[in-house]
Order: sequence, then structure tokens, then C-alpha cells
Amino acid sequence: MSLAVSIFSAADVASHLGELGGLLHACVHDGASIGFVLPYTQGEAEAFWRDKVLPGVREGTRIMLVASKDGRIAGTVQLGCDTMPNQPHRADVNKLMVHPDYRRQGIAQLLMRELEARARDLGRSLMTLDTRTGDNAEPLYTALGYKTVGVIPAYARDPFGSDRLDATTVMYKLL
Repeated sequence: MSLAVSIFSAADVASHLGELGGLLHACVHDGASIGFVLPYTQGEAEAFWRDKVLPGVREGTRIMLVASKDGRIAGTVQLGCDTMPNQPHRADVNKLMVHPDYRRQGIAQLLMRELEARARDLGRSLMTLDTRTGDNAEPLYTALGYKTVGVIPAYARDPFGSDRLDATTVMYKLL
């Protein structure tokens, strides 16, 4: 089984909209708190990549890393570099996701290490992110050296469409 991480160009994103949509759709249906709530369709997932991610990749303000295993997209993460003029040293970790079929294989950790390497290459020395408090990703980020700044209560709706509001943990890492 071969695992590879690559940087997706705008053309790559455009040509893989269906598979990227499938990844996002599967993660949301599995309960990932990545900004979407059920019901959530494959078409909506593809529209996210086309309308929200592709423009940033095209403009160079977003770097998208994709992990592929045996020729199939297994996970992805984005480096948001569209910072204000007084923050050229900072970047945001956006939408780390691993397909439920590929979890617990070190893919998220590999993607994060590659993302940090890309950030260093761009002269970024501070990484920031937020994650649902108590989510599976929180201990991963802590193990990778991210520090918790604080918790914001009632930050986002539960992905299963209930009225419950989940807290988010804000984290950072100095590279």
C-alpha cells in the first residue's frame, strides 16, 4: 500500500472535485465538526471545494495538501496564508480531514508535519487553528506540540443538525 502526500494545484482541485466532495461528505456524515451540518449532500460538498477552496489555491493564498493511498484520496489539509500585512509570519491550519476508511493510520499526523514544513518554507513561524473541544483531533494537535490558548463555549452547531452548540479550542504552535 503506497501513501503519498502532494500539493494540489488549482487544476488538481478542479479535476478531483468529485473525490474531494466524497471525502468531505463522508467526514461530515461521520460526525466531523468542520463547518457543516446534516443534511449535507455530495453536491454541497463539491461546491465547497469549487467555491471556497479553489479560488484561494488559484490565488496562492491557500496551499492544499492531499494524502493519497493506493491512488485514492485519503485525507487533506489546507494552509491558509491570507493574513493581514502585520501577520506575514502566521498561517492557519484549515480543514484537516481523513476519510473514515483511512483513520488511525497516521495520515493526519503526516499531513500536519508536511503542512508545517510548507509553512516554514514560506517563512511562517506561527500556526493557529481551532478544533471542537473534546474532538479526536484535539489530542493529535497537542501531541504535535500545539498549545491551547482557550476554549470558546457555544461556538458551532453540532454536525448532526441538533440545536446543541459545541465549544471550540483555540490552539497555536511556534515553528
